[in-house]
Amino acid sequence: MAPKAGRPVTQSDVAEAVRAAILAGDLVPGQRLVESELSESLGASRGSVRAALIDLSHAGLVERIANRGARVRIVSVAEAIQITEVRMAVEGLCAAKAAMRITDEQIAELRAVGEQMRSCVENGNVVGYSQLNQQLHETVIKIADQPVAAEVLGRLRARNVRHQFRLAFRAGRPQESLPQHLAIIEGVCKRDPEAAEAAVRDHIASVLEALSEADEPERNGLL
Repeated sequence: MAPKAGRPVTQSDVAEAVRAAILAGDLVPGQRLVESELSESLGASRGSVRAALIDLSHAGLVERIANRGARVRIVSVAEAIQITEVRMAVEGLCAAKAAMRITDEQIAELRAVGEQMRSCVENGNVVGYSQLNQQLHETVIKIADQPVAAEVLGRLRARNVRHQFRLAFRAGRPQESLPQHLAIIEGVCKRDPEAAEAAVRDHIASVLEALSEADEPERNGLL
Protein backbone atom coordinates (compact mmCIF):
# COMPACT_ATOMS: atom_id res chain seq x y z
CA MET A 1 0.00 0.00 0.00
CA ALA A 2 1.37 3.38 -1.01
CA PRO A 3 0.34 6.95 -0.20
CA LYS A 4 -2.09 8.64 -2.53
CA ALA A 5 -0.93 11.77 -4.33
CA GLY A 6 -2.61 14.88 -5.64
CA ARG A 7 -5.62 15.00 -3.35
CA PRO A 8 -6.60 14.24 0.25
CA VAL A 9 -6.88 10.53 1.02
CA THR A 10 -10.47 9.71 1.90
CA GLN A 11 -12.05 7.04 4.04
CA SER A 12 -13.07 5.25 0.84
CA ASP A 13 -9.48 5.35 -0.46
CA VAL A 14 -8.21 3.73 2.74
CA ALA A 15 -10.88 1.03 2.69
CA GLU A 16 -10.12 0.20 -0.94
CA ALA A 17 -6.36 0.06 -0.31
CA VAL A 18 -6.77 -2.31 2.64
CA ARG A 19 -9.27 -4.44 0.70
CA ALA A 20 -6.88 -4.69 -2.25
CA ALA A 21 -4.00 -5.67 0.07
CA ILE A 22 -6.13 -8.44 1.60
CA LEU A 23 -7.06 -9.72 -1.87
CA ALA A 24 -3.42 -9.71 -2.97
CA GLY A 25 -2.35 -11.60 0.15
CA ASP A 26 -0.20 -8.70 1.34
CA LEU A 27 -2.31 -8.58 4.50
CA VAL A 28 -2.99 -12.05 5.91
CA PRO A 29 -5.69 -13.37 8.25
CA GLY A 30 -4.95 -12.47 11.86
CA GLN A 31 -2.53 -9.67 10.95
CA ARG A 32 -2.89 -6.55 13.09
CA LEU A 33 -3.99 -3.34 11.40
CA VAL A 34 -2.34 -0.50 13.28
CA GLU A 35 -4.05 2.84 12.67
CA SER A 36 -0.87 4.90 13.00
CA GLU A 37 0.99 2.69 10.50
CA LEU A 38 -1.84 2.78 7.98
CA SER A 39 -2.16 6.52 8.39
CA GLU A 40 1.53 7.01 7.62
CA SER A 41 1.74 4.53 4.72
CA LEU A 42 -1.40 5.84 3.00
CA GLY A 43 -0.99 9.51 3.85
CA ALA A 44 -4.43 9.53 5.47
CA SER A 45 -5.73 11.02 8.69
CA ARG A 46 -6.23 8.74 11.71
CA GLY A 47 -9.92 9.53 11.53
CA SER A 48 -10.18 8.32 7.93
CA VAL A 49 -8.30 5.14 8.80
CA ARG A 50 -10.48 4.45 11.83
CA ALA A 51 -13.67 4.99 9.83
CA ALA A 52 -12.40 2.77 7.00
CA LEU A 53 -11.63 -0.06 9.40
CA ILE A 54 -15.14 0.20 10.83
CA ASP A 55 -16.56 -0.05 7.30
CA LEU A 56 -14.38 -3.09 6.58
CA SER A 57 -15.51 -4.74 9.79
CA HIS A 58 -19.12 -4.35 8.65
CA ALA A 59 -18.10 -6.01 5.36
CA GLY A 60 -16.65 -8.97 7.26
CA LEU A 61 -13.03 -8.35 6.22
CA VAL A 62 -11.73 -6.88 9.48
CA GLU A 63 -12.52 -7.57 13.12
CA ARG A 64 -12.14 -5.04 15.89
CA ILE A 65 -11.22 -6.40 19.31
CA ALA A 66 -11.84 -4.36 22.44
CA ASN A 67 -8.62 -2.84 23.81
CA ARG A 68 -6.56 -4.64 21.15
CA GLY A 69 -7.35 -2.78 17.93
CA ALA A 70 -8.18 -4.30 14.55
CA ARG A 71 -6.91 -7.26 12.56
CA VAL A 72 -7.66 -9.02 9.29
CA ARG A 73 -10.55 -11.37 10.02
CA ILE A 74 -9.92 -15.12 10.06
CA VAL A 75 -12.54 -17.11 8.14
CA SER A 76 -13.10 -20.76 9.07
CA VAL A 77 -13.49 -23.51 6.48
CA ALA A 78 -17.16 -23.86 7.44
CA GLU A 79 -17.78 -20.19 6.69
CA ALA A 80 -15.70 -20.43 3.50
CA ILE A 81 -18.02 -23.20 2.31
CA GLN A 82 -21.08 -21.02 2.93
CA ILE A 83 -19.46 -18.10 1.10
CA THR A 84 -18.64 -20.36 -1.85
CA GLU A 85 -22.22 -21.64 -2.01
CA VAL A 86 -23.43 -18.06 -2.44
CA ARG A 87 -20.68 -17.39 -4.94
CA MET A 88 -21.91 -20.35 -7.05
CA ALA A 89 -25.31 -18.73 -7.55
CA VAL A 90 -24.08 -15.19 -8.16
CA GLU A 91 -21.12 -16.07 -10.37
CA GLY A 92 -23.30 -18.45 -12.38
CA LEU A 93 -25.62 -15.53 -13.06
CA CYS A 94 -22.65 -13.42 -14.19
CA ALA A 95 -21.46 -16.12 -16.59
CA ALA A 96 -24.90 -16.30 -18.17
CA LYS A 97 -25.05 -12.51 -18.50
CA ALA A 98 -21.54 -12.45 -19.97
CA ALA A 99 -22.53 -15.02 -22.60
CA MET A 100 -25.37 -12.76 -23.68
CA ARG A 101 -23.28 -9.58 -23.81
CA ILE A 102 -19.79 -10.62 -24.93
CA THR A 103 -18.27 -8.88 -27.95
CA ASP A 104 -15.96 -10.38 -30.56
CA GLU A 105 -13.06 -8.49 -29.02
CA GLN A 106 -13.85 -9.89 -25.57
CA ILE A 107 -14.10 -13.39 -27.02
CA ALA A 108 -10.54 -13.06 -28.28
CA GLU A 109 -9.45 -11.78 -24.85
CA LEU A 110 -11.04 -14.69 -22.99
CA ARG A 111 -9.66 -17.30 -25.36
CA ALA A 112 -6.18 -15.79 -24.94
CA VAL A 113 -6.49 -16.12 -21.16
CA GLY A 114 -7.47 -19.76 -21.61
CA GLU A 115 -4.41 -20.48 -23.73
CA GLN A 116 -2.17 -18.79 -21.17
CA MET A 117 -3.74 -20.90 -18.40
CA ARG A 118 -3.12 -24.05 -20.44
CA SER A 119 0.51 -23.06 -20.94
CA CYS A 120 1.00 -22.40 -17.21
CA VAL A 121 -0.32 -25.85 -16.32
CA GLU A 122 1.89 -27.52 -18.93
CA ASN A 123 4.94 -25.68 -17.59
CA GLY A 124 4.13 -26.12 -13.89
CA ASN A 125 3.73 -22.37 -13.34
CA VAL A 126 1.34 -22.48 -10.38
CA VAL A 127 1.70 -18.79 -9.49
CA GLY A 128 0.98 -17.69 -13.05
CA TYR A 129 -1.98 -20.03 -13.26
CA SER A 130 -3.41 -18.69 -10.00
CA GLN A 131 -3.12 -15.10 -11.27
CA LEU A 132 -4.81 -16.00 -14.56
CA ASN A 133 -7.53 -17.81 -12.64
CA GLN A 134 -8.37 -14.57 -10.86
CA GLN A 135 -8.12 -12.64 -14.12
CA LEU A 136 -10.56 -15.00 -15.83
CA HIS A 137 -13.21 -14.70 -13.14
CA GLU A 138 -12.79 -10.92 -12.97
CA THR A 139 -13.07 -10.63 -16.77
CA VAL A 140 -16.27 -12.68 -16.91
CA ILE A 141 -17.77 -10.54 -14.15
CA LYS A 142 -16.75 -7.37 -15.99
CA ILE A 143 -18.29 -8.58 -19.26
CA ALA A 144 -21.51 -9.45 -17.42
CA ASP A 145 -21.95 -5.76 -16.57
CA GLN A 146 -24.05 -6.52 -13.49
CA PRO A 147 -22.77 -4.04 -10.86
CA VAL A 148 -24.74 -5.46 -7.93
CA ALA A 149 -23.44 -8.98 -8.58
CA ALA A 150 -19.92 -7.62 -9.03
CA GLU A 151 -20.10 -5.86 -5.65
CA VAL A 152 -21.36 -8.99 -3.91
CA LEU A 153 -18.65 -11.16 -5.46
CA GLY A 154 -15.95 -8.63 -4.57
CA ARG A 155 -16.94 -8.80 -0.92
CA LEU A 156 -17.18 -12.59 -0.92
CA ARG A 157 -13.83 -13.02 -2.65
CA ALA A 158 -12.04 -10.76 -0.19
CA ARG A 159 -13.46 -12.67 2.78
CA ASN A 160 -12.43 -16.01 1.27
CA VAL A 161 -8.97 -15.08 0.02
CA ARG A 162 -7.03 -17.25 2.49
CA HIS A 163 -8.81 -20.39 1.35
CA GLN A 164 -8.55 -19.43 -2.31
CA PHE A 165 -4.77 -19.13 -2.02
CA ARG A 166 -4.41 -22.42 -0.15
CA LEU A 167 -6.60 -24.26 -2.63
CA ALA A 168 -4.79 -22.78 -5.64
CA PHE A 169 -1.47 -24.20 -4.44
CA ARG A 170 -2.77 -27.66 -3.54
CA ALA A 171 -0.95 -30.39 -5.46
CA GLY A 172 -2.83 -31.32 -8.63
CA ARG A 173 -5.40 -28.55 -8.31
CA PRO A 174 -4.39 -26.64 -11.50
CA GLN A 175 -4.65 -29.83 -13.56
CA GLU A 176 -8.10 -30.50 -12.09
CA SER A 177 -9.47 -27.00 -12.53
CA LEU A 178 -8.06 -26.20 -15.99
CA PRO A 179 -10.73 -28.13 -17.95
CA GLN A 180 -13.39 -26.48 -15.79
CA HIS A 181 -12.08 -23.00 -16.56
CA LEU A 182 -11.80 -23.80 -20.25
CA ALA A 183 -15.43 -24.95 -20.19
CA ILE A 184 -16.46 -21.59 -18.68
CA ILE A 185 -14.57 -19.79 -21.44
CA GLU A 186 -16.16 -21.98 -24.11
CA GLY A 187 -19.70 -21.44 -22.82
CA VAL A 188 -19.28 -17.66 -22.62
CA CYS A 189 -17.50 -17.37 -25.97
CA LYS A 190 -20.15 -19.47 -27.73
CA ARG A 191 -22.73 -17.05 -26.34
CA ASP A 192 -24.53 -19.94 -24.63
CA PRO A 193 -25.87 -18.67 -21.27
CA GLU A 194 -27.01 -22.08 -20.05
CA ALA A 195 -23.66 -23.75 -20.83
CA ALA A 196 -21.72 -20.87 -19.27
CA GLU A 197 -23.72 -20.97 -16.05
CA ALA A 198 -23.52 -24.77 -15.86
CA ALA A 199 -19.72 -24.64 -16.33
CA VAL A 200 -19.36 -22.15 -13.48
CA ARG A 201 -21.54 -24.29 -11.22
CA ASP A 202 -19.51 -27.40 -12.06
CA HIS A 203 -16.27 -25.56 -11.29
CA ILE A 204 -17.48 -24.13 -8.00
CA ALA A 205 -18.94 -27.51 -7.01
CA SER A 206 -15.39 -28.88 -7.24
CA VAL A 207 -14.18 -25.99 -5.07
CA LEU A 208 -16.82 -26.88 -2.49
CA GLU A 209 -15.72 -30.50 -2.55
CA ALA A 210 -12.11 -29.50 -1.98
CA LEU A 211 -13.08 -27.17 0.87
CA SER A 212 -15.17 -29.91 2.47
CA GLU A 213 -12.14 -32.19 2.41
CA ALA A 214 -10.22 -29.52 4.32
CA ASP A 215 -12.99 -29.04 6.89
CA GLU A 216 -12.29 -32.18 8.95
CA PRO A 217 -8.54 -31.50 9.48
CA GLU A 218 -9.34 -27.93 10.56
CA ARG A 219 -11.87 -29.16 13.11
CA ASN A 220 -9.17 -31.45 14.44
CA GLY A 221 -6.74 -28.55 14.75
CA LEU A 222 -4.49 -29.62 11.88
CA LEU A 223 -4.93 -26.51 9.67
